[in-house]
Amino acid sequence: MAELIRLAAANEADPQRLPRNIEAEAAFLGAILIDNRVIEDVVINLQPDHFFEPLHGRIFEQIKRLMDRNMLVTPVTLKPFFEADEAMRELGGPGYLIKLTADGAGLIGARDFAQQIYDLALLRELVTVGRTLVDNALDTSESVDPKGQIEAAESALYKVAEGEGETGSMKSFLQASTEAIKNVAKALNSGGSLSGITTGLSSINSKCGGLHNSDLVILAGRPGMGKTSLATNIAFNAARRWVREREDGIEESKGSGAKVAFFSLEMSADQLATRILAEQSGISSELLRMGKISRDDFRELSRASRELQELPLYIDDTPALTIAALRARARRLQRRHGIGLIIVDYLQLLQGTSRASDNRVNEISEISRGLKTLAKELSIPVVALSQLSRAVEQREDKTPMLSDLRESGSIEQDADMVWFVYREDYYELMKKPDEGTPAFEAWNEKMERIHGIAELIISKQRHGSTGRVRMKFEAKITRFSDLADDQYANAGYD
Repeated sequence: MAELIRLAAANEADPQRLPRNIEAEAAFLGAILIDNRVIEDVVINLQPDHFFEPLHGRIFEQIKRLMDRNMLVTPVTLKPFFEADEAMRELGGPGYLIKLTADGAGLIGARDFAQQIYDLALLRELVTVGRTLVDNALDTSESVDPKGQIEAAESALYKVAEGEGETGSMKSFLQASTEAIKNVAKALNSGGSLSGITTGLSSINSKCGGLHNSDLVILAGRPGMGKTSLATNIAFNAARRWVREREDGIEESKGSGAKVAFFSLEMSADQLATRILAEQSGISSELLRMGKISRDDFRELSRASRELQELPLYIDDTPALTIAALRARARRLQRRHGIGLIIVDYLQLLQGTSRASDNRVNEISEISRGLKTLAKELSIPVVALSQLSRAVEQREDKTPMLSDLRESGSIEQDADMVWFVYREDYYELMKKPDEGTPAFEAWNEKMERIHGIAELIISKQRHGSTGRVRMKFEAKITRFSDLADDQYANAGYD
């Protein structure tokens, strides 16, 4: 039709003609206006910004708004919304809406038209990324940063691959609130305590609601507190829950398990695997490393190994990773395997860019911001382990606090939750007095009360209250677990 030719001609001045099919856009909109049920057959998440012609995007947006109100959408019900639209006036006014329905051919291939509109929008995003990449690569000024450009280009290409591009950054309140209601429904269906990915520990789930998408969780502690053990336990529990939910036929979007990527910058992959095998077989990891086990123990170990073969837990033990390299690997893992949780052990072993490395505080700030950006970009939780400063050891009360986070205040600022692992028995063991003395009796009585008890101190939580969660810790097999119901309680701060 003549109007469509004029719309196309308006863009012909562009020397590099962008991919588009305005006729397909018009046919698709016309099909919806003839039969509103057409939009129910569209399997892709088509958005107004996917339309090349802005007027078509505005028409589609208004169609969706009316349908969300359960209203019938026709040229007549749309007319009041476009009487003052300048682009519509150029095409003869609201009568253009009726012209869209003149050809019913769109009813036959509506799904194909929608797919083509979507695909062409992705191609336009790809053209934009390519142009930006070329323009930046031709920049030979002193401020040029090739590695930074590669990171930015890979991030942009990832967004295009995920169907987001620049159109995915803006959400209406309707979209945001719909997602929020889904999370509430998920928590309700799980018994009222779990809206995110499970940690495998009911006491933590009930306090935090699990691990939430886009959150950066900092898990910190002094050496010997068991922060790596807790992170390993959480990784295993989330991955095992994912397997069980698939076996039970539960949809991935409704489950609380996740495929896990574990970036271990301190321990090797086989050391982490040994910890998980020790936990599941009940055999001391120290005895496993030295081979001091019986034939029965070995059979139990083999059984545990067979059960864990299909576990969706991916371990990357590359040392000295940069934050840019970690983000690139995480994107690749999500694209290939659909990971839903990332664990980094630990934050201070990551490296920043060469520009930030001259100042350790700036480098840690860059790393913590990069991890938070990664969580938002992939829309999954990121758990990053962190060291604490030695100030803890110099105090009489060894309970950690936010000011103990090592080397940068930005860690506390960027984190959505900050957890501290604290074991009082670890420090009390060092105070053991001579046997047979009154002091020894008092010490022994206290040790019996606190032995094997660990606390998770939640010092920051954007989604809820702070407080403490008491857990059982079995040091021989490096396993954290819930205390019996009559033993633990969530103690809030004063």
